[in-house]
Amino acid sequence: MEQSEINKEIRKFRKERDEFFKTHQRSPLTWSDKLKFDHLSYYPIELNYRFKGKIDRYILDILNPEYYATFLTNKGTKKRYIRYGQFCFTLHYKEYVLQIYKSMLSDMLFIPFKDKTNGKTTEPGGRYLDAEILFPGYETTIDFNMAYNPSCAYNDKFICVIPPEENSLNLEIRAGEKKFK
Repeated sequence: MEQSEINKEIRKFRKERDEFFKTHQRSPLTWSDKLKFDHLSYYPIELNYRFKGKIDRYILDILNPEYYATFLTNKGTKKRYIRYGQFCFTLHYKEYVLQIYKSMLSDMLFIPFKDKTNGKTTEPGGRYLDAEILFPGYETTIDFNMAYNPSCAYNDKFICVIPPEENSLNLEIRAGEKKFK
């Protein structure tokens, strides 16, 4: 995919997200927030935060206790996902690893993460990424330009997964959605 197509795809994602927040009945914004809402705040698009590669799949038996990952939520409850694999990427000459999870209700991959921007320019609790599995070879694209805040960052009535320690990156990811307000 060419750089201009990638930029167009990211702008489309952001525009659709803004539209959802402004108009959709399932928007996490309160009514008063919707009235004054224009758009979410994002870092400028930076393609150095886009990585394409192979997912190192976990082949775990369903009876293996490590098959599931159980996350704590902002409400103190727990939510269960399937451990799908890991994704390695290199940024600023250092290698990093993200654990990838799969919802039991969807084929989308879920990547909750924290980084050194949390509490400064991004939400304190971390952000999320979604990814698709590209066959053959279990390849995917991880694009931090599409990182987004969990719904509970906009409205504390929502239940959100807290990113696990294993997905805490020791660097600033200056891409994607910024802190609300």
